[in-house]
Amino acid sequence: MSRIQKLETFTNEFVCFVRVTSDAGEIGWGQTSTYNADITAQIFHRQVAPWALGEIALDDDPAHILALVERIEEREHKFPGSYRCRALAGLDTALWDLRGKALGKPVVELLGGAPGPLRAYASSMKRDITPEDEADRFLRLRDRDGFTAFKWRVGAECGRDVDEWPGRTEAVIPTVARALGDETAKLVDGNSGFSPVRAIEVGRMLEAEGVAHFEEPCPYWKLEQTKQVTDALSIDVTGGEQDWDLATWARMIEMRAVNIVQPDVMYMGGLSRTLKVAEMAAAAGLPCTPHCANLSLVTICTMHLLGAISNPGKYLEFSIEGEDYYPWQEGLFQGDPFAISDGKATIPDAPGWGVEIAPEWLSAARCQVSENPA
Repeated sequence: MSRIQKLETFTNEFVCFVRVTSDAGEIGWGQTSTYNADITAQIFHRQVAPWALGEIALDDDPAHILALVERIEEREHKFPGSYRCRALAGLDTALWDLRGKALGKPVVELLGGAPGPLRAYASSMKRDITPEDEADRFLRLRDRDGFTAFKWRVGAECGRDVDEWPGRTEAVIPTVARALGDETAKLVDGNSGFSPVRAIEVGRMLEAEGVAHFEEPCPYWKLEQTKQVTDALSIDVTGGEQDWDLATWARMIEMRAVNIVQPDVMYMGGLSRTLKVAEMAAAAGLPCTPHCANLSLVTICTMHLLGAISNPGKYLEFSIEGEDYYPWQEGLFQGDPFAISDGKATIPDAPGWGVEIAPEWLSAARCQVSENPA
């Protein structure tokens, strides 16, 4: 049994990587959630690291990772919320990587799965794009990378029924859907943009155009509104990417607010808590298609998760935005762990998460250290 000796963060405004070192010299890498990552790093060192130092880093039972995360939640019970979970994700994912490297296995194998290909859907983050341009770039990606599933945006983010510009939703749904044709899986995201009445109207348009997945149609914190849409439509209504609270997840699943759950590994507080959501959903007969909207470690972790759970959804979310939209995600890793072939990504088969963070990125980041004085 080894124990956590040192916890380091390497941070800029957008990304915070975490390195855990055990008293036996074992090392693991994880990541907190992206955006305002420099703030999350402060929470990590103030409210996570003090409770983790000296605790188990590696033993015969991986359940110690969840036990430690839950104990930190109890220690910091006066500070529930997104930032606490965003910070906890750095610890949890680093400990899973450490375990995989120490045992010489990829995380997916630690969970009972196996490396291999995963069908991906090309996920657009853009609303400042015309329907015609969105359709054109999807077709280029289909022809170049073999994608057979695509997701685009309707409405406006938290838009209160006000579109990104007048008439865009009515235009983008048929324009993109018809360009992709019947042989392609079609998904859309409302990003909490609609009232139930408007969401149902939009859902009817989606049904007519063969779109099968309607994500977060109503304000995500208003589960009863989302359930109204789910009950009214024949297509899958999905959601949960923002949610971190397990009690909220239990209520969402029990009331059947959605047809498909979409937890985010980093928003949730790491792999261990996300597995709990997947297990709750599996018990209720619901599939799990996690949210992973950028090409940082969140997508790698999600690959391993999908390769192991009993109720994986049909696809891996795969962001298609590059330097023009997510310049900060460039140069995070050595090599290209996100290569797409025939519309599929590949779960890494090297130990741990199976990726190496670029030394050049680390050398440019701000480093902070918390260490066990013992």
